[in-house]
Amino acid sequence: MAFELPFTSKAPPLVGLDIGSSSVKIVELSDAGGGVMRLERYAIEPLPRGAVVDGNIDKIDVVAEAVKRAWRRAGSRIKNVAMALPASAVITKRIALPANLREEELEMQVESEANQYIPFALDEVSLDFQVLGPIPNAPDDVEVLIAASRKEKVEDRMAVAQAAGLKPVVVDVESYAMRAALERLIEQLPNGGEGLVIAVFYIGANTTSVTVMHDGEAIYEREQPFGGQQLTGDIARTYGIPAEEAEQKKRSGDLPANYENEVLRPFIDTAVTEITRALQFFFTSTPYTRVDQIMLAGGSAVITGLADALMERAQVPTSVISPFKGMEIAASVREKQLRLDAPALLTPCGLAMRRFDK
Repeated sequence: MAFELPFTSKAPPLVGLDIGSSSVKIVELSDAGGGVMRLERYAIEPLPRGAVVDGNIDKIDVVAEAVKRAWRRAGSRIKNVAMALPASAVITKRIALPANLREEELEMQVESEANQYIPFALDEVSLDFQVLGPIPNAPDDVEVLIAASRKEKVEDRMAVAQAAGLKPVVVDVESYAMRAALERLIEQLPNGGEGLVIAVFYIGANTTSVTVMHDGEAIYEREQPFGGQQLTGDIARTYGIPAEEAEQKKRSGDLPANYENEVLRPFIDTAVTEITRALQFFFTSTPYTRVDQIMLAGGSAVITGLADALMERAQVPTSVISPFKGMEIAASVREKQLRLDAPALLTPCGLAMRRFDK
């Protein structure tokens, strides 16, 4: 789904650019032939606190500088980028429309329908739609997904890319980009994951989102205010050091001997409690009574001991996922570092996959 950006019939080579609250991430994929993708390069560049708050870019110049550094570090030559808006900035609605409409008629219908659902004037909104396909019980209709966002939200992201010397060609929705990467992983499970209820927890800096997938559909989505920054804050408080230093030490593992027992274990306990509570919410608010598999993603998914502790508490097979599973990896990518970084790269990987859209 792209917001009103010119798109040629043949998708141009592009890189996925993800602007999060604590870092910007770039992923470049290529076609390795035989239906296989190759990870060519990637980079993660930290952002100072306050540059992006609740998905809003508060400091365009600061974020643009970080994007420029990430792009240079990745070593990409491709200037076209696919970007995404946080789901909270986008209103989506599925509607039914007659299947026999021409493109212009479809656009007019979408606009008139959008008027009912969007609490802003249409001239303040970037609007797009995608025909999802026929509706099983209504052969004369098609299901259409409408997506709308305030223009300034789209323009801020485009301004960042342009200030970094890049060219935005797609603006997607973060949750859809992440789902594209997830669907590729689920397809690699036995029987393509058919019939399985799979809960994916993305543990970001400030929030943890859960997406529950079943037969290619996201049947449940929720976000809760808990993330890796909490561990950073615990380290800063325990050892009396600034947050930036705490974040560095957390990543490098350069911490005192009592860190594991006094700081890490309590954090893992809290994380496991938050995740199992989210599963209970899922069970009480849907007809589903089981989860067959838990997948962990996000920067904090790789914390030693978290997946094992969760598997023990939830009694559900649990794994840390990489969106690059089943891909070739270019020789220039450091695989050891990639193992640590990959779980945080679901969204930019899904965005980079847009280059292969038909």
